[in-house]
Amino acid sequence: MSEQVKTYLKTHREQNLARLNEFLSIPSVSTTSAHKDDVLKAGEFVRDYLNEIGFDKVEIKETGGHPLVYGEWIGNPDAPTALFYGHYDVQPAEPLELWDSEPFEPEIRNGRLYARGASDDKGQVFMHLAVFEAYMKTEGKLPVNVKVIIEGEEEIGSANLYPFLKDNRDLLKADFALVSDSGMVETGQPTMLYGLKGFTGLEVTLTGPKRDLHSGLYGGAVKNPAMALAQLLAGMKGENEKVLVPGFYDGIEHLDEEERRLMNEAPGEDYKRSLGIPETTPEEGFTVNEHTMARPTFEVNGIFGGYQGEGTKTIIPSTATAKLTCRLVPGQDPDEIQNLLADYMKKHAPKGVHVNVKREPLSARAYKVDPKHPLIQSAAACLSSAFGKDTVFVRLGGSIPVVESFDQLYGIPVVLLGFGTPEDNLHAPNESFPVDHFNLGIEVLADYYNECASVDPS
Repeated sequence: MSEQVKTYLKTHREQNLARLNEFLSIPSVSTTSAHKDDVLKAGEFVRDYLNEIGFDKVEIKETGGHPLVYGEWIGNPDAPTALFYGHYDVQPAEPLELWDSEPFEPEIRNGRLYARGASDDKGQVFMHLAVFEAYMKTEGKLPVNVKVIIEGEEEIGSANLYPFLKDNRDLLKADFALVSDSGMVETGQPTMLYGLKGFTGLEVTLTGPKRDLHSGLYGGAVKNPAMALAQLLAGMKGENEKVLVPGFYDGIEHLDEEERRLMNEAPGEDYKRSLGIPETTPEEGFTVNEHTMARPTFEVNGIFGGYQGEGTKTIIPSTATAKLTCRLVPGQDPDEIQNLLADYMKKHAPKGVHVNVKREPLSARAYKVDPKHPLIQSAAACLSSAFGKDTVFVRLGGSIPVVESFDQLYGIPVVLLGFGTPEDNLHAPNESFPVDHFNLGIEVLADYYNECASVDPS
């Protein structure tokens, strides 16, 4: 980063925050039709900013739902091309009464910027835009060629993004992708994310009698679907957190000692203190960090059936349902995992009930890039320089499905360079983003784009 760019960013900090506040003030909630016009308005904000910055081409692309914004600056045929992805839609703000300030009236308190979207993902998207502006206003060009795709449906599954990615391979051709929709292991600790878990899920319903029954008259003659569901689920994972479904672990990557070292060097959350639990329960043979970052999981997200009201109702419920999800690691195919779980439940369900399995339509494979890749190492160096600490390398237990698409469709490395913190309250009341991370993160990005001009992305 040149001195000109560095000076521009420092002298425009207040202007950047003011403009970010304008962006955050738009209630671009994608899940409800009441905010359809607001989602479009947020997309227009991004479009207008890219035009103002001086991008060669900027368009709002219509989809079957909310539009996405595409922009490009292709000014140096000898430089690599970066594909930057983000989203401008946000989660609903409800319950409003739990916010300490209005969710769409940004406010800084105790060094944090409070607003819906401050961290996820408007604040982090804006940081890139501010860096593009700084380069164009001082040097008249960007260090690398840049293509930008910012969508308005990430918070509702990105259903219209994936067909667009498939149909526009030539338009979106790039040497590497850059995503800032994640965070650091703790405030002020530079963190390089080099892997994400995949995701898949099922809903299973056990049905017994065609109606709820009197438990005294029918108990002993009819199988209770709620009890049958409990028995079925208990057989799918042991007390040591090992998943007992045959084939579940087939083909997964071996976790070598070097990766274990990287994971265990990262600061870990004190779950006993922060969550009020008596103890942690990682899979036998693995630490908590290793399990959350790099081992697959099988979880029951919810169980329902029978009487839920106050007091007692002596029935045998007609049905019982469980919602199940798995976080996957490299080597696991979401469709195959769905098949294994469905086949197991149909085969092992107790006698006396019918089994119906509904498959989660949105799944994703795990993603991982070599932490020694020059793009990753360069990003880590930029983080360490700005934050004044050694960068830790981690994998995330969560999923960002678009990352898998970039990997599978385009075959390019994806750099996950996020600046959020565990205290950001994503998707919850009082979402916030540290102002220091905003300012330092902009410096990191300005440095990184400059460094990428001389890094071989292959």
